[in-house]
Amino acid sequence: MDPTVPSTSSGDPRVRFAAERTLLAWVRTGIALMGFGFVVARFGWFLRELAARDDEPIRANGWSLVIGVGLIVLAGVVNVAAGIEYKRFLSRFDRGEAYQVPNWSMAIILAFLLAVAGIVMAGYLIAVST
Repeated sequence: MDPTVPSTSSGDPRVRFAAERTLLAWVRTGIALMGFGFVVARFGWFLRELAARDDEPIRANGWSLVIGVGLIVLAGVVNVAAGIEYKRFLSRFDRGEAYQVPNWSMAIILAFLLAVAGIVMAGYLIAVST
């Protein structure tokens, strides 16, 4: 065995640290989604305040609140899924089982959902501004 190649046994703390860094990256993603969801939810309120100040008719229909709350819920789901995946990985690693790539990817699912949310928000902005 080559001594320069690190061991992947369950005693190697680098594997656990890498898994923890991945978990923390997903938690940061969840926190960012929560913040973005809050901003989107408050955007409709901001538009109503601007319209009231300029004595214009209010065209906001409340979709920003729905989209914002949806993003906040998505953030919670991302954080829970990250915690579950982290726990699964550690339990398999502690048993000495080889890592198996999951059938689904949280990153791809999240990217798809955020793309859909972006399209919906763009449609909302177009509808409000016309």
